[in-house]
Amino acid sequence: MYFGRIFLVKCLLLLFPKAKCTSTINIYKAVNETALLSFTAENTHETLWSRGNERLLQMKDKKIKYYVEKTQCRCKVLLNGTLRIERLVKEDSGIYKVSAYDKNGKLKANETIVLIILEPVPQPILNAECINKTLYVKCTVKKTEDQVFTIELTQGKINKSQTNVTEVEFTTQHSGIYRCTVKNQVSKKTTEKEIKCPGQLNLYLISCIAGGAVFFVVFVILLIYCIKKKKADRLVDDDEERMQIHQVDKEMAMRKLPQPPSNPTPQQTCVQQMPPPQPHAQQRAVPPQPKPRTHLQAPSQLRERH
Repeated sequence: MYFGRIFLVKCLLLLFPKAKCTSTINIYKAVNETALLSFTAENTHETLWSRGNERLLQMKDKKIKYYVEKTQCRCKVLLNGTLRIERLVKEDSGIYKVSAYDKNGKLKANETIVLIILEPVPQPILNAECINKTLYVKCTVKKTEDQVFTIELTQGKINKSQTNVTEVEFTTQHSGIYRCTVKNQVSKKTTEKEIKCPGQLNLYLISCIAGGAVFFVVFVILLIYCIKKKKADRLVDDDEERMQIHQVDKEMAMRKLPQPPSNPTPQQTCVQQMPPPQPHAQQRAVPPQPKPRTHLQAPSQLRERH
């Protein structure tokens, strides 16, 4: 059965080798914008544009013929066959068809373009409520009739998206920057707000506090280590200084008190036995000792003795 279909397609290609395939393109435009509808063929002699079953205009040999009122259509065709529609309204939405021919009347293009006119999305409104350390975030949009868009509510890695609704909400315990985006094929608007829940510690704040505590502990440990090391170095320096001073004192003492010779000469012995001279301050005059009193005898006694 599969090979039979392939054989049928090959036969059709052989019978109609120059057949043109119709392509369809979707184009989205916003209200009050300008649309340019083009096709792929070049060097065309005649171009015919229509919307649905209604003809719009025809360009043949660079002459334009309108089948509708020019002011109502708000359209014109360029030299390359492109259709230009200005000041778009939602009623301009529809299926546009173009057929292009060369000078011999041979079909060179037969394409279909779906033009969709949308209104720009409204500005979203972002609200939040904190209850028992829990955040209730809501994004709302005022929707008009026949308006289709997508609402995205994001915070970090949290993302919630819904289409063709007027509000999106979710519950979380994380404070931070929340972003509400409303978009469609022709426009996009965003509202951003930083939302915090009172009494709730942020993960970033907790990380900063923990990091600060670790840094403080490491700093204290390093400070204690440096103080102890400095004291130990100071003690080592003091010990070395004391040893040097002791060594210098010992050398000075050795220089001041030389060792006596083993066999002293008689003159050296006499010199050594002589007492050192006393300083003048210690030599004081010794007062004369009082003499004993003698009793004077009378001359008569002396005569008797004689």
